[in-house]
Amino acid sequence: MAERSWLTSYPPEVPHSLEPYPERSLYSVLEGSVQRFPDQPAIAFFGKRLTYAELEREVVRFAGVLASMGVRKGDRVGFVLPNCPQYVIAFFACQRLGAVVVGNNPLYTKRELAHQLNDAGVETLIVLDLLYPLVSSVRNEVGFRRVIVTKMTDYMPFPLNVLAPIKFRKEAKHEGKGWPPVPEDADADWWADLMKQDHPEPPVAQVDAKEDLAALVYTGGTTGVSKGAMLTHFNMVSNTLQTASWFKGAGEEGKGGMMCVLPFFHSYGLGAVMNVGIVLGLKLVLLPRFELKMALKAIQKEKPTLFPGVPRIYIAINESPETTKFDLTSIVACFSGAAPLPVAVAEKFEQITGGRLVEGYGLSETSPVTHINPIFGKRKFGSIGTPLPDTDCKLVDVEDPDVEVSGDQEGELCISGPQVMKGYWNRPDETAGMIRQHADGKLWLHTGDIAKMDEEGYFSIVDRKKDMVIVSGFNVYPTEVEQVLYRHEKVQKVAVVGVPDDTTGEAVKAYVVLREGVTATPEEIIEWARNPEHGLTGYRVPKHVEFRDELPETMVGKVLRRVLIDEEKQKAAASSS
Repeated sequence: MAERSWLTSYPPEVPHSLEPYPERSLYSVLEGSVQRFPDQPAIAFFGKRLTYAELEREVVRFAGVLASMGVRKGDRVGFVLPNCPQYVIAFFACQRLGAVVVGNNPLYTKRELAHQLNDAGVETLIVLDLLYPLVSSVRNEVGFRRVIVTKMTDYMPFPLNVLAPIKFRKEAKHEGKGWPPVPEDADADWWADLMKQDHPEPPVAQVDAKEDLAALVYTGGTTGVSKGAMLTHFNMVSNTLQTASWFKGAGEEGKGGMMCVLPFFHSYGLGAVMNVGIVLGLKLVLLPRFELKMALKAIQKEKPTLFPGVPRIYIAINESPETTKFDLTSIVACFSGAAPLPVAVAEKFEQITGGRLVEGYGLSETSPVTHINPIFGKRKFGSIGTPLPDTDCKLVDVEDPDVEVSGDQEGELCISGPQVMKGYWNRPDETAGMIRQHADGKLWLHTGDIAKMDEEGYFSIVDRKKDMVIVSGFNVYPTEVEQVLYRHEKVQKVAVVGVPDDTTGEAVKAYVVLREGVTATPEEIIEWARNPEHGLTGYRVPKHVEFRDELPETMVGKVLRRVLIDEEKQKAAASSS
């Protein structure tokens, strides 16, 4: 596959190569758009607008705030924020200083958040006020020095900035949470106060683009231990340009907008949405979470042209009776990832919007995009499309990774390109298992996904070598869920796998062997797991529980998850026949 046979399938507007890639700071992505489109809208947030020039001024001011606090090049700065203007501002402020951004899922439990912050060595944390109680609960365990608290209303227009706190307070009371979320004596600084102060304008840090990190994006593996993918400035700049090149023909740069409902703490939302939107000079239409009516209103009002998402988002729009009340025809192109995209979903969404919806593929370890179906060229449903420019791919034998197999054979997908991460943070052994030098002298990332390639260079994912479950685009690691369920007093043995789900792509299913002499119901186990004190974020909670007298095991007692997965496939095949 070294001859890149897929290039013949590229649409004419997409370049075959973008080499050489610039070896410069990720901050240059913002700088370039500020220079080209200073007066174009960069951010839209519930009616609030910031132009690219205004965004840069906020970024420079906040970089001065961080520098005054002692944040320097290489320091890790943690974010516990939803999508909001502060995320974009703080992200590029860190890039200006050469600091490393560590995004965190606001839905994390204490255990999950503490592990990630400790592992990254975060000393400065930026958090939404509504999420402060979670951060406060792990502060002593993690020991970070500085906390900056911001409010959703800091960048909301009047009268929303007055009405929103009333709504937030009612919601907190309904959920049994205290108010205010940040005590008056909290050891924290307020974003709004800091941004009123005068600080020297810090220079743009000089970085070694191929060595210095722009972000740590946490992901996991079959062990369930979350680990940080080290993405350099070169990785992220390269992938931003690669992905942006795929959307030539989807609109003029500096015009249109990018719908931002995918979370920026996730590699997909960060790299393929925020950064691509910035480099194209688009208006980022920010929503803190996907709420159907809120999204429909935003599309009608702000008229984004690109709408990246996951299948469950498109399904929600397709199936809602509310959808017909809104004009969604501004949408030109959408790319879907994280889960297989059903043909019927894409076709119906295209009927509603008139835009093109195609499937792609990527990994946190590849910044993240490696493959996308052509938007205005030949699209193949069931495939992840062709590799992006300058992305080399090959398939190797699952048992012997030194042996390359032909495209029509199934093999483990390996990727080489400028977007491949530097490695895993403080985990050289894990890095060595993922990135290997082959006989051709190149470094190849082993994805763990089993794929095949057709005669036109379109790849399809056949199966996963890893046991990872993907729920609505989020990775769920079976071992981690099992470890939690093992703490239930009635559970003797448990195995967790992913099963197909029409809404979320996959759902978590737990097979449980109860202790002798006890009884339980599936609902009892699920409700127990849903309790936040037991350490599982909502999407990791099993949706299905099946009781068994025994589990399939090897002679040494290792549970054979593959047997359980095969059983589920057989059930699905029998029910559909």
